[in-house]
Amino acid sequence: MDRSSRKRIALIGTGHRGTSMWGINVVKGYSDYVDIVALCDTNRLRAERARGFLGIDAPIYTDAQEMIATVKPDQVIVCTRDSNHDDMIVRALEAGVDVITEKPMTTTAEKVRRILEAEKRTGRRVDVTFNYRYAPTVRKIKELLNSGVIGDVTSIDFHWFLDNKHGADYFRRWHAVEENSGSLFVHKSTHHFDLMNWYLDDDPEEVFAFASLRKYGKVNPFRGERCKTCEHASYCDYFVDISKDPWLEALYEDPSREDGYVRDACVFREEINIPDTMSAMIRYRKSVQVTYSVNTYMPIEGHFIAFDGTKGRIQMRQYERQPWETPEYDEIQLVRNFGGVETIQVPHEPGGHFGGDPKLQDMLFKPGTPDPLNQRAGSRAGAMSVLCGIAALQSSKTGQMVSVSKLLDPAQAIAA
Repeated sequence: MDRSSRKRIALIGTGHRGTSMWGINVVKGYSDYVDIVALCDTNRLRAERARGFLGIDAPIYTDAQEMIATVKPDQVIVCTRDSNHDDMIVRALEAGVDVITEKPMTTTAEKVRRILEAEKRTGRRVDVTFNYRYAPTVRKIKELLNSGVIGDVTSIDFHWFLDNKHGADYFRRWHAVEENSGSLFVHKSTHHFDLMNWYLDDDPEEVFAFASLRKYGKVNPFRGERCKTCEHASYCDYFVDISKDPWLEALYEDPSREDGYVRDACVFREEINIPDTMSAMIRYRKSVQVTYSVNTYMPIEGHFIAFDGTKGRIQMRQYERQPWETPEYDEIQLVRNFGGVETIQVPHEPGGHFGGDPKLQDMLFKPGTPDPLNQRAGSRAGAMSVLCGIAALQSSKTGQMVSVSKLLDPAQAIAA
């Protein structure tokens, strides 16, 4: 394809996610369809390192508004901290530019409403990168639910396990401060809430939740500033040596000289103010009841989900990282009320999230990609998953049931 006919894309945020999935993977897999024409990061050295990894000669900017005005891209990809997604998205929309944003779309109800209003006002489009929708096992479950094989879904049991590597990593980074991430009820659970919304083709109505900090932060008896300089390194289970990871060293350690942000901050530092142990009850508009939990310091990684219906049950345990060998496929159990058990094996596919990442990028970048399961997620899907997380966090703080629809439309709360 001629370069002039490719979609011109600018990448905002060149950390791990931006540089890998939305940088390197796009250059390697989609250069026939898109051209990355600019990189933007408040840390110029990080952006320079990212440009080297991508192997391109695109200009670098430290101000997104200047980049958009100068380069005039067709689309921007937003991979910044969650709390400023709204600024990046709205600036692009108002400049007439479509947006792909990493999840969560944003972090507060006010910012959700701001994005939705800007999208409607400008007539541009926001895509939210819910890659779990595209994983092969998830697709199969959606197909089974759509077929009606278990009748009407009445309840869901959904539990996510983050292990001591993945879970702890959120507490080393900016995510550990609620102002930045909205908490893991927003940053991480947005994936899970979106899956349930999509599986059910329905909106969450009310949420009641519990949350606490049980492992990380100030509850630990000792702490330091970061692993690299910590006096407790020899006996801390969570010690990491960033110098042994050339990727993180390049993107974060040297660039930390510019902004002070380090990638190995202590998981026990006092400033951590998000919960690490979370559970919620969710009621949907069509009366489906959900029991949900996520824990961040498990010896296992993956999730369990079960759907109870009027004609049977679908259940699945997906293994991501375990201290035992697991197969290169997932097993879905379909249990009919009066018809026995059927076990369905779904092989893993190449690419991140068991093959979900490349399928998502196919949808976004390859014209004419079919979407029979409505996997492509827009701003409304982004909004409903975020609002479910915001409601959960609010409920855990107040002890009250929280209405999701009233978060979306404050006028309902005033009228009530």
